[in-house]
Amino acid sequence: MPAPTDPIAPPGTRAADPGQGAVSLSDAQLRKLDIPGPRYTSYPTADRFVEAFGAREYRQALQQRAQGAVVGGAPALSLYVHIPFCESVCYYCACNKIITKHHSRGREYLGWLQKEVDLHRAELGSHQPVSQLHLGGGSPTFLDDTELADLMTMLQQSFKLQPGAELSIEVDPRTASRQRLRNLKAMGFNRISFGVQDFDPAVQAAVHRVQSFEMVSELMAEARALRFDSINADLIYGLPKQTPESFQRTIAQVAALRPSRIALYAYAHLPQRFKPQRRIDGAQLPSAEQRVRMLGDAIAGFIAQGYVYIGMDHFALPDDSLAIAKRQGRLHRNFQGYTTQPDADLIALGVSSIGRVGATYSQNAKTMEEYQDALAQGNFPVVRGLAVTRDDLLRRAVIMALMCQGRVEFESIELAHLVKMQDVFAPELEQLRELQTLGLVQVSDQEIQVTATGWYFVRGIAMVFDRHLRSDKVRERFSRII
Repeated sequence: MPAPTDPIAPPGTRAADPGQGAVSLSDAQLRKLDIPGPRYTSYPTADRFVEAFGAREYRQALQQRAQGAVVGGAPALSLYVHIPFCESVCYYCACNKIITKHHSRGREYLGWLQKEVDLHRAELGSHQPVSQLHLGGGSPTFLDDTELADLMTMLQQSFKLQPGAELSIEVDPRTASRQRLRNLKAMGFNRISFGVQDFDPAVQAAVHRVQSFEMVSELMAEARALRFDSINADLIYGLPKQTPESFQRTIAQVAALRPSRIALYAYAHLPQRFKPQRRIDGAQLPSAEQRVRMLGDAIAGFIAQGYVYIGMDHFALPDDSLAIAKRQGRLHRNFQGYTTQPDADLIALGVSSIGRVGATYSQNAKTMEEYQDALAQGNFPVVRGLAVTRDDLLRRAVIMALMCQGRVEFESIELAHLVKMQDVFAPELEQLRELQTLGLVQVSDQEIQVTATGWYFVRGIAMVFDRHLRSDKVRERFSRII
């Protein structure tokens, strides 16, 4: 939900400039805007998936892709593999995870992944081209180096990793060493992401994730020496015991480490949904005003250190491919956040993982038992999903233009979808008037433009075009947009 200054737009464009951390809104206005809302890594969002879309429908989507490949060729795939295991629980975490110290479970899990890969190969054929691979979790580095190497071999035997493909992995610094990073590089990984969250000892203790600045610094220096194409650091603001002053210190420490990219997420406190969060004392969480200040300080601090503000939750150095894609208008957004990859089909492997094939979304079973049971019967473990409609595609185009470029050009939407923006979105454009009076957007007959202040609340702006939210006012399942 970032805010903007010059780096958000290349010279000659009209995108708003990220501000220097100041939001000219009253406390009452902030409270009104601090509402739950989606992060829009997809549209429709995953909470709209239905159980009527299951393994049979997913198989049909794969078959349609395979048929299209025969007729005119299919674009390269993206792959996501979910490794759900962690040795200890981080209280803030909302990911699908299994807490265990029994590392034998990792080897067993690879066997089930192999069955799932085989099912995909049976429908798509062997050696489908892959331009992007991401290992997430949980913690992928729960697997030992031999198991990770075996996983990469498994994928390479069934898919064709293209030259120059982005191969990324999330790393828990507590499970890594300099030698581990060397081994990951030898396996072919060229992008790496470190989970930092915060360097303040009191905050780390409050969320049960203690890791020193020195530990992360050593690993990041080694990753740079190994010439990984991109090194990312994940941060979270809004955690218990965080203050604007303490978070400023973390901002300075992270900037000093000079990662290629920085992902800055707002903590979503949803203890009714995520049991580990019940261990967090809600009274220790910063206020909405404090969170806005943390966000503004982070944006101003990273920009001052030469980072380009990419969008809602990402920064990158000017020579990173994400910053280049931003300048060239090639930015996209998928379930991992902002990406340089175009809207490719995403094959999602592993428990709870979410994929996209053609005009469908799908999600695997969230429990290991259900996931294994489906595979044991020779079925895809898909338990819910969605076939998107023409209206969904139109709204997705508008929402993603807001989230990725901060601007919706009416002509491009109208030509692509054969609609008239003023007619189809008359209620939405009327609703934007209130946001315009707050200085969050500028609306003309030709475009919608997010302002510098508006970038703090871009999720709220995008929500105006979410047809599903308009018909469903129950939003507690989402994080707050500030």
